[in-house]
Amino acid sequence: MIFIDLTADRCPLALVKFKLALKHLAVGEELQVALKDAGARQDVPRYLNKINCSYTELKNDPQVLLLSIVKHLTP
Repeated sequence: MIFIDLTADRCPLALVKFKLALKHLAVGEELQVALKDAGARQDVPRYLNKINCSYTELKNDPQVLLLSIVKHLTP
């Protein structure tokens, strides 16, 4: 499992860092990401939906949004 803390970053930097981490994720590997910025909290899930990548919200409160993503083989 890889964990990236993007709570100090604002969008669009948080989204760019997230995309880079996702790109380097191996198939079957889990990525957990922590987000705080309001823009990032909207943009990251929106991006995951856009690329048809499923995710799980592990925590969603005013301080942090914590997501878990497992990369699957794309057809």
